[in-house]
Amino acid sequence: MDILTIIGKKRDKQELNKQEINYFITEYTKGNIPDYQAAALIMAIYINGMKEREITDLTLAMADSGEKIDLSEIGAIMVDKHSTGGVGDKVTIVLLPIIASLGIPVAKMSGRGLGITGGTIDKLEAIPGYKTDLSVKKIIENTQTIGICLTGQTLDLAPADKKIYALRDAINCTANIPLIASSIMSKKIASGSHKIVIDATCGKGAFMKTKEEAVALSKMMVRIGKQVERETVCVLTNMDEPLGMAIGNSLEIIEAIEFLKGKSIPDLEEVVLELGSYMIKLAGKGENLSENKERIKEVIQNGKAFAKLFELVLNQGGDTSYIEDTTKFSKAKYILPVLADEEGSVQEIDAEKIGSVSVYLGAGRMRKEDKIDYEVGIVLNKKIGDMVKIGESLAFIHVNDEEKAQGAIENVKNAFRISEKKTMRPKMILGSIE
Repeated sequence: MDILTIIGKKRDKQELNKQEINYFITEYTKGNIPDYQAAALIMAIYINGMKEREITDLTLAMADSGEKIDLSEIGAIMVDKHSTGGVGDKVTIVLLPIIASLGIPVAKMSGRGLGITGGTIDKLEAIPGYKTDLSVKKIIENTQTIGICLTGQTLDLAPADKKIYALRDAINCTANIPLIASSIMSKKIASGSHKIVIDATCGKGAFMKTKEEAVALSKMMVRIGKQVERETVCVLTNMDEPLGMAIGNSLEIIEAIEFLKGKSIPDLEEVVLELGSYMIKLAGKGENLSENKERIKEVIQNGKAFAKLFELVLNQGGDTSYIEDTTKFSKAKYILPVLADEEGSVQEIDAEKIGSVSVYLGAGRMRKEDKIDYEVGIVLNKKIGDMVKIGESLAFIHVNDEEKAQGAIENVKNAFRISEKKTMRPKMILGSIE
């Protein structure tokens, strides 16, 4: 068996058998297959797809490529949450402290940015001192001690996925059902969670551009979950416009902190309440989704959720003075307004264009080895449905490179579509797959 034959089969639209998939994952993880050959196979999968059996075999091979975590000693049903990616998606940073403050332990391993979608770990690393490279032993210890741990993927957990994830980003092979489903589910299987809630985003700022694609991906992940005895629920959410107001690493951390301190951010709240209500239900702590949402609102209002975020940051080495006072986060050199040159109602804010500008400014990676600029990004001043006047600010660009400023301003302005016709705010929850 050799990698050239495997690449050739998938290039020619043939199915790979379990042994071929296992060979690729094992040898690539060991470093015996170079990136350029792995990239060729990933591109062939992206173009030609995979059958359901192949996707399941790929998922299990990646889950088995390293250590698996046993969370049974924590002594509770462990419910994990994952997102298929989006622009301005800071849900994990908001939701996990909420769930933990309700007495439901959560241990989550998150990823870095992929394409135009931001990464939770990149955002958390904007907090000075916050450690994201915890050992399995430390993950379990933290969860037992304070009921929450939010870290990066350990070197020993599904290492094949970690390598393929970074490679997909570098070769623009992100929006693909077999690759997304196997990536998400392999991490969830290896991370030891008993039940899984997935935020299946769809729209311009997501990998799945249509609801139909998001449904297909969700059904695939739910089927994989059933095969490996992990109850999985996918909530379909709207990602046509960025979620919340902030796009960029420290900017999103600030927004997450403000939300947990009680600031109203309607679209973010709608998504957090829906996903959180399912997490509570799957944990066996409340069957009624409406009642679960009220419990979430209560721990935000009484400060328990924010207190849990503070405890999380403290426990993982972060400087909690930044959590108490967000003005301490360093600012970009230039904060420039994007001014409207027409008046009316905001009909559209193209999340894909906004995400692309964010990456261009340095909030994401153009290449695997690129370093993140935590300060840069975009803060929206208007959302879909808002009224705007000529000369009013649509958004603010946070930029450190003056040469990039003007192009960024024009591209963000072009992401907005304004019309005389009044527009309703979009619905955020589009359904669920169980």
